[in-house]
Amino acid sequence: MAGDSGKKEEMSKVKIISTSHVKPGKMIGRKECQLVTFDLPYLAFYYNQKLLFYKCGEFEAKVEKLKDGLRVVLEEFYQLAGKLGKDENGVFRVEYDDDMDGVEVVEATAMEIGIEELATEDGTASFKDLIPYNGVLNLEGLHRPLLSVQVTKLKDGVAMGCAFNHAILDGTSTWHFMSSWAQICSGSNSVSVSPFLERTKVRNTRVKLDLSLPPNPVNGDANQGPQLREKLFRFSEAAIDKIKSKVNSTPPSDSSKPFSTFQSLAYHVWHHVTLARELKPQDYTVFTLFADCRKRVDPPMPESYFGNLIHAIFTVTAAGLLLANPPQFGASLVQKAIEAHNAKAIEERNKEWEAAPKIFEYKDAGVNCVAVGSSPRFKVYDVDFGWGKPEGVRSGSNNRFDGMVYLYQGKSGGRSIDVEIALEAGALEKLQKDKAFVLEV
Repeated sequence: MAGDSGKKEEMSKVKIISTSHVKPGKMIGRKECQLVTFDLPYLAFYYNQKLLFYKCGEFEAKVEKLKDGLRVVLEEFYQLAGKLGKDENGVFRVEYDDDMDGVEVVEATAMEIGIEELATEDGTASFKDLIPYNGVLNLEGLHRPLLSVQVTKLKDGVAMGCAFNHAILDGTSTWHFMSSWAQICSGSNSVSVSPFLERTKVRNTRVKLDLSLPPNPVNGDANQGPQLREKLFRFSEAAIDKIKSKVNSTPPSDSSKPFSTFQSLAYHVWHHVTLARELKPQDYTVFTLFADCRKRVDPPMPESYFGNLIHAIFTVTAAGLLLANPPQFGASLVQKAIEAHNAKAIEERNKEWEAAPKIFEYKDAGVNCVAVGSSPRFKVYDVDFGWGKPEGVRSGSNNRFDGMVYLYQGKSGGRSIDVEIALEAGALEKLQKDKAFVLEV
């Protein structure tokens, strides 16, 4: 992170020109959709922020094209143009009506910032002001738009900063929406895969939550407590293959399946972050991942299910055991935790939560944790609005805490993966110097 003077300088580079709202292009009428057990825990998370930046010109024409495409795509994804609400029993829901404001679209300029600067930025300091809703809780969707988009004119391109209300959708739904919007802007007349909007088909237990905004919401920058730093590590195909073959050099003892790319990379990050934190051998360390449950629930839900259909899956061990044992030990912990989270486990977790609802907070991720969100399976570099693929895709400063990791498809394509990590400053410095972690193949 830059110091305060650096931050002020960055802020002065971005000037807001106008704010408008975009609604679906046709009348839809009143729609209400209950939030379900998979959605509700995220009400006290922050808006999920994504930044995409593109090399292109003709800013004004691009903005109009984006707005025109948004009107069309919102005809199907109209929940994003609505608000959070509650029914007469205090059960949260998404509400849409034709007289609501719709999606917020902010136009801005930052003529001193170039694509190269954003592409080489490791942290989030230089692009914080390119993404709306820093430090805004999802619960604020009761009176704010559920999606805000900031389109900023750069020295040599365009930045698109998006803030999605995480209480109504997860990463799979986010990128389904983004790719559908891009398809429309690229000339399609309609969305190729419509969102499946009936979220109560997966769970219809009505859970009343008595939630109100805290008087002073904690800022979502994850900068409470020790000073955090972020760093983007780019793992090439060769590096990913090396990690995977090392972890699979000794097959799991109980003859289960070989370790996947994700399981291998998860172990690699967990191991080296634990090393960098210099934990005592007896200190516990937790590995957490947010797993897509669309195909795990019974009956399975379509990939196009719109909402949150994720669960946090945890596994824990002592730092000494993780570091002293061969890679198969840690990778097996991750693999077993994932495989154990079947339809029965999901049902039990949901029932347990419904009996005693608990809103997620960062500390719930676990002690000395490494928590993985997003997925390299999301085709983020295919989000082409008609002016080429993005030069970069990043997460904003919201929902970051010590040990939070975001995985993205690598810009170079193939099996390459970008790993964004937020860690306490001293640990991150050690991680950067750890040649066995960075693996510059």
